Amino acid sequence: MTTLVTGASGFLGSHVARQLVARGDNVRVLLRASSHNRAISDLSLEYVTGDLRDPASLERAMNGVKKVFHVAADYRLWAKRSKEIYESNVGGTKNLLAAAEKAGVEQFVYTSTVATIAVDRPQPPNESIEARLDEMVGHYKRSKWLAEQEVLNAAKNGAPVIVAMPTTPVGPWDWKPTPTGKIIVDFLNGKMPGYVETGLNFVGVEECAAGHLLVSERGKVGERYLLGAENLTLKQLLDMLAKITGLRAPTMKISHGLALTAAYANTIFSRLTFREPQIPIEGVKIARHKMFVDCSRAQRELGFRPGSVEAALERAVRWYEANGYVTARRAKRMAEAAASL
Repeated sequence: MTTLVTGASGFLGSHVARQLVARGDNVRVLLRASSHNRAISDLSLEYVTGDLRDPASLERAMNGVKKVFHVAADYRLWAKRSKEIYESNVGGTKNLLAAAEKAGVEQFVYTSTVATIAVDRPQPPNESIEARLDEMVGHYKRSKWLAEQEVLNAAKNGAPVIVAMPTTPVGPWDWKPTPTGKIIVDFLNGKMPGYVETGLNFVGVEECAAGHLLVSERGKVGERYLLGAENLTLKQLLDMLAKITGLRAPTMKISHGLALTAAYANTIFSRLTFREPQIPIEGVKIARHKMFVDCSRAQRELGFRPGSVEAALERAVRWYEANGYVTARRAKRMAEAAASL
């Protein structure tokens, strides 16, 4: 039986592919011609070149496939052409669902996101929350909400679809890095003079990938499962990183208003210099709300057992350091702090 994985060159997708191979699955990965396979180059995989926006390439990729893990997503908080995010996340998901139906795929595990339900509620929301499109901040969240609706509607019409909902994965092999990884790298390099009052649910990327396999093995068609571990404020996250590295955590709390002003100014400057903004406006707007959630369902129904977020952060830090993401000066300070313990 062949299992198809999309997004295998990315952070979470590479870990899903790695664990499927370790389990003994025959894994085929769909990669764009421009994608780099460094995160999975050591694995025994079958490669198919294609694009979620190209239905013909998806039909080729589906040949003989019985199970799909659709992990790929355009995860950007800024894009010169926001239309591209919708083309990949919404249009691409519709194309893949159609190709899977035509090929007679027996199971389709769709990787959604905590963002589609992490909205303002009196209590931390869970999978029972039906959030609205107007509650989604920014193009990434809106596109994932729309894509998830396509998936859930397909399930209602008989498609064998189950939804995995990662919270915020952290850990090694984040080559790009992801927006969350960039926060960690900026901390390591001393580029965070302050912090805003916000919070997220974090989970080790390896455990989140293992959760995808549990969703496949024990999940119910048409259901959603949050794969997360700990709700942490940004300040708590930075304090954990300080404990791990011996580096000082920022102590200056920045108001959301000031952060948003800085984001707008940074965006204007970026347009003039034809560069990507270092402070995405959407990221600051999202930070106004703590994205805390209740992840107990996956633990209760799937046997999902996430590990310590602090341990996952330590694995991430060591990986970033070993792979050249930390400046020599900051790496030296980390080594000196470790030696003094």
